[in-house]
Amino acid sequence: MAESKYRTILEAKSGELETLKDKAIKDSWQPIYHIHPQYGLMNDPNGLIQLNGEYHVFYQWYPYGAMHGMKHWAHVKSTDLVTWERLPVALTPTEEYESHGAYSGGAIEKDGQGLLFYTGNVKYEDGSRSANQCIAMLNRDGSVEKYTHNPAVQGVPVGYTGHVRDPKVWKENDTYYMLLGAQRENETGALIVYESSDALQWSFKGEVKTSLPDFGYMWECPDYFKLDGKDVFVFSPQGIKADGHDFHNIYNVIYAVGTFDVESLTFEMEYYREIDKGFDFYAPQTFQDESGRRLLLAWIGNPDVDYPSDEYGWAHALTLPRELSLEGNELVQKPVEELNKLRDQAVHFRGTLKNEEVIIDEATNNAYEINMTFREIAAKQFGLELFNSKEEELRLVFDTEKQEVRLDRSSFHHQYATEYGVVRSEKWTASNEVDVRVFVDKSIVEIYINGGTIVFTSRVFPKKDSKSAVNVFAEGSVDYRIDYYGMSRGIS
Repeated sequence: MAESKYRTILEAKSGELETLKDKAIKDSWQPIYHIHPQYGLMNDPNGLIQLNGEYHVFYQWYPYGAMHGMKHWAHVKSTDLVTWERLPVALTPTEEYESHGAYSGGAIEKDGQGLLFYTGNVKYEDGSRSANQCIAMLNRDGSVEKYTHNPAVQGVPVGYTGHVRDPKVWKENDTYYMLLGAQRENETGALIVYESSDALQWSFKGEVKTSLPDFGYMWECPDYFKLDGKDVFVFSPQGIKADGHDFHNIYNVIYAVGTFDVESLTFEMEYYREIDKGFDFYAPQTFQDESGRRLLLAWIGNPDVDYPSDEYGWAHALTLPRELSLEGNELVQKPVEELNKLRDQAVHFRGTLKNEEVIIDEATNNAYEINMTFREIAAKQFGLELFNSKEEELRLVFDTEKQEVRLDRSSFHHQYATEYGVVRSEKWTASNEVDVRVFVDKSIVEIYINGGTIVFTSRVFPKKDSKSAVNVFAEGSVDYRIDYYGMSRGIS
């Protein structure tokens, strides 16, 4: 008889976890400086907070293989956002109010202590489900204990299905607010809000009024924050149809900028856009650190998709921490400056391309950063090839005629989710200069264009025995300047 996927880590057989770990950590696709599980499946980042000078990152984790099962909160911490220490599992779902998993949520600081908010997932034999909103305390020593009066919110409000989850809490004036992703009974997505005077006892306030009344069948992993004088919502709407350059993944993520009146729950939206244009980006969460930066981490993956690394018993990773700002209403994402600590000494490349392809590095170890600039652009197309071998390449193409930038992974032997396409793109206005910053980490690529105004986050699984070169190319003429850094390990 197959083991239930709703086992907690406490129910592991003797030697079972060690066997899972030994298999997974031998996989050469495992990253060295992105947060990832040593074994099992990771998904959403949770409970992001800086407390007493230490950054805490929790994440959804199922230990028994690359599948979605009984979700725990795994836990890592860092003093510098680049070197991460693994800590014991923070939340194990052992109570009736979380009988089928400790789902996602956020964190706040209150009275020198971290408060973690999460959804207790409950499923019934008839196939129905419910959700409870729960609290745990993050102590200054890094230990976590559940609130003795859980659940803080039992069940779901009238008019919504059992799909209510992922609490994001903030304080405004003297009131705490809890934002939740929800599905109405008519199977459309919504955001709902609870309020509290003490962050422990909550009452339902209502639904956020937006100008997106019929925008997918479920909105999950919501976030809300103020940035550069504007109000910003981030959420992951499910059931959006592809449109031009947008919404090509199985599920997608948007940010919306405008003005939010928390009393009337009215959001006057000025602008919305997909956050990341890559193949693998979902469920982002933000927090403000002690220096005042608004930082974002996201899951480099997608729900309901099988990945090539699954056969090794592990799945997924988190993005590098990104600092957010607004240019007008456009969200800009920049990797945090602390990442420079992981760099080896730079190697510099300079040159001019004239209807040619030039090898920059013919055998990388697939753990590096590239900072580059294209100038004096007189080309129909130009760009960068990563993981280049005789058989495969990840191709970043700037197309001056179509005024777009494309990321193409069609040539790889290890394909997945091809029903959603093998090319991603975004509109791009050609100019005389383009800057590109790339982070490659074994099977992860993060690409930041023009200071982080366009971002592609993707997984790539090169053949195990292939060499991986870095090339630049142009159909026409273009100058290039490249600073290339090897990257050191940041997590075990």
